[in-house]
Amino acid sequence: MSGGPVYLVDSSMYVFRAWHSMPPEFDDADGHPVNAVHGFTRFVLELLERHKPVRIAFAFDESLDANFRNELYPAYKANRDPAPEELKRQFAYCQQVCRALGLRVLSDGRYEADDLIGTALGHVRRQGHTGMILSADKDLAQLLDSDDWQWDYARNEKWNGDGVKARYGIHAHQVADYLGLTGDAIDNIPGVPGIGAKTAATLLGHFGSLDALLERLAEVPFLRLRGSAQHAARLQEHRAIALLSRQLATIARDAPLPADFGVAARGPIDTAALDALCEQLRFGPMTRRRLQELSL
Repeated sequence: MSGGPVYLVDSSMYVFRAWHSMPPEFDDADGHPVNAVHGFTRFVLELLERHKPVRIAFAFDESLDANFRNELYPAYKANRDPAPEELKRQFAYCQQVCRALGLRVLSDGRYEADDLIGTALGHVRRQGHTGMILSADKDLAQLLDSDDWQWDYARNEKWNGDGVKARYGIHAHQVADYLGLTGDAIDNIPGVPGIGAKTAATLLGHFGSLDALLERLAEVPFLRLRGSAQHAARLQEHRAIALLSRQLATIARDAPLPADFGVAARGPIDTAALDALCEQLRFGPMTRRRLQELSL
């Protein structure tokens, strides 16, 4: 593809990182905490200043407590504590900062940031562009092909679809199947009890997919795999859980995008809105100067 990359940012990850790493000494004009907004804004500024992307979108988890996956499996992410109100308020501020800077914002009450990124990636591919996904989340590797890249910005590590196997022991197109077997403790996806990362990778390496594995379960006991008979029995017993877990781990690619999304080209900076945010968020002089310089 020759259209150049579209940067797709897993914004929630960077908001949470700022929330945990920035000291709780930043308050807005009304006295509410805004440490995550300050940290996130610094991340956005560094990204724009150093890499100067011309097409970029920031995907947010609009609902931190529920989405369509909870309808499939009510326990999805139920192991997480509810987001405190002060953090929810900061997510809204982060979106306002992005919009004031002329940056595309993606959010939806039923779809997670991953789904918005997956849908946006498919859309820009059809316009002849590649994707550059900013996230350390392994789940997003399922979206990659040889032309697209994922970038763990904090560690400055990049890999494309061809590099997923070396990184995780499975191919990009097997990531959802892999999570269907192993589950994901972070998102409270159950997986098959007793099937760990190494076993899942070995099984997918032999059978190619979860569907083929379940169709050929009779072959599993004869594999050169420690505990193969027990694994076959577990897979037989928990077949439905494996398929449900894969469904939960599969990134949707049909989430709604703004009608004018295009290829996420940067728009003009709203200086009035930016000035108002600087006052409300009580940004320091250095951050204000950096924000102002972007509009020059």
